[in-house]
Amino acid sequence: MADVDLDSLANVTAGVSAVSTYNYDEDEVLLCTKTESNNFGEVVVPIFFYVIFTISLLGNGLILFLLLKFENIKTVTNLFILNLVISDLLFTVSLPFWGYYQTHGWIFGEGLCKVASSTFYIGFYSSILFLTMMTVDRYMAVVHAISAARTRKLTYVYLASAIIWAVSFLSTIPKLFLYGTRNDALYGILCVETGYNKETIQWWKKFGYGQQLLIFFLIPLVIILYCYTLIVVKLYSTKMNNKDKAVKLILLIVLAFFICWTPFNVVLFIKAQNLYQESEGDDCSNTIDYVYFLCRNIAYFHCCVNPFFYTFVGTKFRHHLASLFGDWIRHGLRYRHPSLSSRTSEYSPQTIYE
Repeated sequence: MADVDLDSLANVTAGVSAVSTYNYDEDEVLLCTKTESNNFGEVVVPIFFYVIFTISLLGNGLILFLLLKFENIKTVTNLFILNLVISDLLFTVSLPFWGYYQTHGWIFGEGLCKVASSTFYIGFYSSILFLTMMTVDRYMAVVHAISAARTRKLTYVYLASAIIWAVSFLSTIPKLFLYGTRNDALYGILCVETGYNKETIQWWKKFGYGQQLLIFFLIPLVIILYCYTLIVVKLYSTKMNNKDKAVKLILLIVLAFFICWTPFNVVLFIKAQNLYQESEGDDCSNTIDYVYFLCRNIAYFHCCVNPFFYTFVGTKFRHHLASLFGDWIRHGLRYRHPSLSSRTSEYSPQTIYE
């Protein structure tokens, strides 16, 4: 089974050298046979998916645990972090299905095909929007601190979160209707866009590419660059201590977003151009698939590590982490050496780990 391109699974092949066809209702469509790139995708892409799944589950799970154990959830910042973690976990839970699909085909049924594709995109889209919203929130808190103090209430978080989840869900509705299972003579059971004629499928693919490039890349990128630029200007105009450290963190966040997402969206733009021009020769290129595999996995990796920029880089969450592991260490010492109990209790977790 070839790479699971959730935007275009029609190019699935099984290393067969001949060109195959299938039908969108009545329209016959040629399937490209990209044996080399598909073999590459079969081996490499599932590994990336499983690694991303593991890192995201452990990292976001730890952040969620620290939030619930040590933090007051009902604050503006923590509610945004909570939503971001949920977004990334939603995105993450579908990856093992797509990783297995790479090499074994879709064995999970029609319903789970729709659910997995929809869950994937809801998490994918909402993660980007929550990152953007958290940037706007930081901008308001730093650049417009006085007015933000009056407006940064829980109602503001609930409203912003509801809008983001609604936009993410509405953007995913086409996937819910388009995706389904189809039996193919050569490739077995596929989870692909199916059940509609060729023109309908192609139109929604173009719409999906445009939606991704505009709503979930260009607009967030402009907002992030604008907000963080003004934040940096504001920091340098104040007498804040450790401003250089804060600016370095901001640059790291912006660079991570730009480096991870720009190559992926450039490749999507090329694929969209090929689709608009109906340039089958370009679309069947192995080169674009190799680049797509690489850029997509980099972008997906950003989805599982971005909460770290908003948690573990801060002193508060580092103290929570130190407290958590400090409790475990002291518990282990007391269990193995009861005589050490009174001596270890003299120190607070923060003192030990400073």
